[in-house]
Amino acid sequence: MTDDGLKTARKPPRKVTPAYLQRAAMAYLERYASSAENLRRVLRRKVEKRCRLRGEDPSEFHEAVDEVVAKSLRTGLVDDTRYAEARVATLRRRGGSARAIRAKLALKGIDRETIAAALDQDHDHDQVSEDPEEQAALALARRRRLGPFRPGEREPYRDKDLAVLARAGFSFDIARRVVDGEREDEA
Repeated sequence: MTDDGLKTARKPPRKVTPAYLQRAAMAYLERYASSAENLRRVLRRKVEKRCRLRGEDPSEFHEAVDEVVAKSLRTGLVDDTRYAEARVATLRRRGGSARAIRAKLALKGIDRETIAAALDQDHDHDQVSEDPEEQAALALARRRRLGPFRPGEREPYRDKDLAVLARAGFSFDIARRVVDGEREDEA
């Protein structure tokens, strides 16, 4: 603050440079796994914010952002296939349906073919002989304490439990089998 009690104006941030974009990409990738399109969005948001504060046009830097993303792809820092496979595995363990997983990966900019391949690979590498979709529904039921994992009486909550699984993207047949099934330790 100055003597008269008013805040001083902040200095505008430095100009966007290729080196800045590379550092920003590395800092982001050190913390998070990312798809190429997601990295592009993150860098463009950074550029837009900096340009807004400097009064510049962010579209001038789109080519530089694309170059940084292409370099990250070439060097293997970003790999959409590897990212999709890892996200599928994580989301399945947490109880994600194929429909929900497709939607989340599409939001991150992964193309349909890569998503389909990752879901197919998940099915191929599933240790249990059962359907991975049903295994994911069981994982969600266990985590949310639905159906056979509900303490106390289950029947009054059957419809609510079915609705939770339906909203998560599971088919009615799978939801019914899980909600009406027995706990593994009871069977």
